[in-house]
Amino acid sequence: MKRTIPWTDPVDVISSDESSSSDEDIELNDGNDSQQLPNNVTIDQLIKEMTSEGVLIRRAEMYQDYMKHIPIPVQRGSAIPFSSWVGLGKSIKQLYQQPLHYLTNVLLKQWDQQRIGSEDEHKPLDIMIHPCKAEATIWLVEEVHRCTSSHYHVAKLWQSDSMHHASVDSIFPQL
Repeated sequence: MKRTIPWTDPVDVISSDESSSSDEDIELNDGNDSQQLPNNVTIDQLIKEMTSEGVLIRRAEMYQDYMKHIPIPVQRGSAIPFSSWVGLGKSIKQLYQQPLHYLTNVLLKQWDQQRIGSEDEHKPLDIMIHPCKAEATIWLVEEVHRCTSSHYHVAKLWQSDSMHHASVDSIFPQL
C-alpha cells in the first residue's frame, strides 16, 4: 500500500484543547501558510449566504439570461379586448405562448392598482386605450425588462417579496 503523503511533509493536527470557542477564529490551511477567512466571516455565514442570497442571485441570473433569449414577437395578432392590464397580459401570454418578465407582471398589477378610486375605475380599459396601443406598450416594456434589467435588481426584489413566484410565469416556449 502506498502513502499519498510522504512522512517528511508537515501535517497540521488540531487537538480538542486547541480549538477556539468561536467560529471566527477558524483558519484555512493550504499546506504552505495559514490565513484567516476574510473579515472574520464564519463558516455558518458562508453556508447561509450560499443557500439563500447566493442561490437567489444565481436563479435571478439564469432567469434574466433566459428571458433575454426569448424573441419579442414582431407580428401582432388582432386587437385583444381587455378590461384590465393584468387581463391583457394573460391574453398576450396565451396568444403568443410565451412568458412575460417578472418586472412586467409586477408593473401590470401596479397599473391596475393605480386605477382604484378613479372615476373610470370600473370602465373597461379597451374603451379608454386602443387595444393595439396597449399591447404595443406591454411589448415595449417587456423588451426593456428583458434586455436591460440587472439580475441583481431582480434578486433583490425577489428577496423582499416572499410571493415573487406568483409573478414569475411558468409558460416557457421552445427556443
